[in-house]
Amino acid sequence: MWIVAGLGNPGKQYLYTWHNMGYLAVDMLADKHDIFLGKEKYKGLWGKGKIKGQDVIIIKPTTYMNNSGECLVEISRFYKVPPKNIITVYDDIDIAKGTIRVRPKGSAGTHNGMRSCIQLLGTEEFPRVRIGTGPVPENWELVNYVLSEVPADDRKLMNDAFVKACDAIEEIISNG
Repeated sequence: MWIVAGLGNPGKQYLYTWHNMGYLAVDMLADKHDIFLGKEKYKGLWGKGKIKGQDVIIIKPTTYMNNSGECLVEISRFYKVPPKNIITVYDDIDIAKGTIRVRPKGSAGTHNGMRSCIQLLGTEEFPRVRIGTGPVPENWELVNYVLSEVPADDRKLMNDAFVKACDAIEEIISNG
């Protein structure tokens, strides 16, 4: 079994912000595979289904970004899913807007949501799909940028990144 966790912040005011790239990408993945994200438990909104013949849980933590690890620990313990089968999907300001980067493991960098996941899972040994949202524009504070709405002229670029992220997640599930 796999868990795919899209990191973000709950609430309409955060829906189309840079910090919600993980939420938006897993929404696309769930739609593509007819997985309804309607169950509320484990400090997240989730659904179960199949991707490439594998059992998969897609979850969006509702703990707010900085406490995302709480959700991952709860659901992974309940379903006995090891960290190596937990794919995190999240925004990364250190990667150019609209690109993705896939890693089998790694540090949190400047990302507080990933810091929470690593700390509470007790390991950096889990795959991640990072969606580029950078760089932070000149004269912007990091927190103001990541919580700002994605401008309309960047939405197609980011949607294309979500397609690439979904392809990468499917590849990880199929072939590691």
